[in-house]
Amino acid sequence: QVQVVESGGGLVQAGGSLRLSCVASGPIPHTMGWHRQAPGKQRELVASVTSGGITNYASSVEGRFTASRHNAKNTIDLQMNSLKPEDTAVYYCAARRWGSPWSGAAWGQGTQVTVSS
Repeated sequence: QVQVVESGGGLVQAGGSLRLSCVASGPIPHTMGWHRQAPGKQRELVASVTSGGITNYASSVEGRFTASRHNAKNTIDLQMNSLKPEDTAVYYCAARRWGSPWSGAAWGQGTQVTVSS
């Protein structure tokens, strides 16, 4: 069974940067991604990268966040620049097989990102 562990996160001022890291155990997932959930809001996909290198970003973070994946290490990082208070959320890493929905993915415990104004 795939296990996913995140690291990074913390408190930063608006305009600052943070880097999140995630490692998955087991077979190389088809897609790894970062999701986030703010208080009172639904969880949303922030960025994802397939094993073939295809990336996808939420429009709210495009140009500010960069997801990078290392297949051999089963890792995905999320570099977050120009952070805004509305980026405050718990960020979750997930890894899913080809053809599987995110609801069937392996999820990490989440890491808090707080951006102060």
